[in-house]
Amino acid sequence: MERRNLLKTVLAAPVAGMAQRTNGLAPLTIKDVKVIPTSGGRRYRWVFLKVVTGEPELYGIGSAGNHYQAHAVVAALEKHLKPWLIGKNPDRIEDLWQAAQMRTYWRNGSINNNVLAAMDMALWDIKGKRAGMPVYELLGGKTRDAVPCYDHAGGANKEAAVASVQASMAKGFRHIRVQYGGGGYQGLAFDEEMYVDTIPKVFEYVRAKVGFEPKLCHDVHSHLSPVNAVELARRMQPYQMLFLEDILPPEQIAWYRNIRQAATTPQAVGEVFSHPYEYLPPIAGRLIDYVRCRVSAIGGITQAEKTAIQEGGENDPVNQLASYHVDISSTAFGIQEENQFPDLVHEMMPGAARIRNGYLYGSGKPGLGIDIDEKLAAKYPLEESKDGGAYHTDRTLDGAVVKP
Repeated sequence: MERRNLLKTVLAAPVAGMAQRTNGLAPLTIKDVKVIPTSGGRRYRWVFLKVVTGEPELYGIGSAGNHYQAHAVVAALEKHLKPWLIGKNPDRIEDLWQAAQMRTYWRNGSINNNVLAAMDMALWDIKGKRAGMPVYELLGGKTRDAVPCYDHAGGANKEAAVASVQASMAKGFRHIRVQYGGGGYQGLAFDEEMYVDTIPKVFEYVRAKVGFEPKLCHDVHSHLSPVNAVELARRMQPYQMLFLEDILPPEQIAWYRNIRQAATTPQAVGEVFSHPYEYLPPIAGRLIDYVRCRVSAIGGITQAEKTAIQEGGENDPVNQLASYHVDISSTAFGIQEENQFPDLVHEMMPGAARIRNGYLYGSGKPGLGIDIDEKLAAKYPLEESKDGGAYHTDRTLDGAVVKP
């Protein structure tokens, strides 16, 4: 009997020790959830989420960025996520993400993706702070020292476009998006054929003046019909583009196969996608080169780390840093869009990322590395919009709406 008891004690000891090691820190509970909408002092439409835990001073910040339906996101966070999330364990990020995705029954809607993203970023922020590490360390560590960004250039004529590109190069940017206000538009009308004829000539002129050192891209904003999209990609091939972005609307993604057969011009797509399966056909068919999406629009870091991303506009400092942590830890990363913020925003959100010589740098602090001054944010409330915050859409010569 004594021998049997001794054997039990000996065998049990490593198990108990292992349990202590694997249990790690004490369990956490979410004690409060705060929704922080703000205009940031510059007519931004930002919605942030603060998830507060039972451990003193331990909380996480997330972004629910939706420039066009900000007030709907605020209501979804306040009325639906907050009462559901309080009391849960913030350590279980993947489990909470899956449960939060399914709690609305209908999945992958744009508003619910924003809600998921805000929660998810805040949970990763908490986990990083508790571990004493930046989030990118939890994702496998750095694969690069900084995140390259592309700058925004353009003009109403070819000469202005060249001057704008040269100004971007002088600031240290090697990747530059060139838009052109005079090509394809007549007042409020959009003419596809004029656009397809004008844009290649603009890039021919730009290349002649600045050479092939800068990596240039262009956003078509899904404005083209399939045949004209194929033709534009073909005509742009001599200018060695970094990519053409959203040359087709999501409804026409099958035509990327025709584009690939006609031209080697790289393609970026996905800014208006909301469901991960929208990306599968063009990725599986090797028909596109860059996935273009916003971390706050697809469900957060947990979703973004499962795919290569290229961050979008209408950005905010929290979303930008969430993107940074995924970008800097992923070998699949391509390029991030430039977004810089005024001094007031840096005061309101200490730790916001900085761009130097065309590269994005995080703060290096634990978690996402950013905080928010709630009192300062409250001084700049989210403003009501007369038109409901609607995205501006172009129209054709006969008055029909052009897809954004």
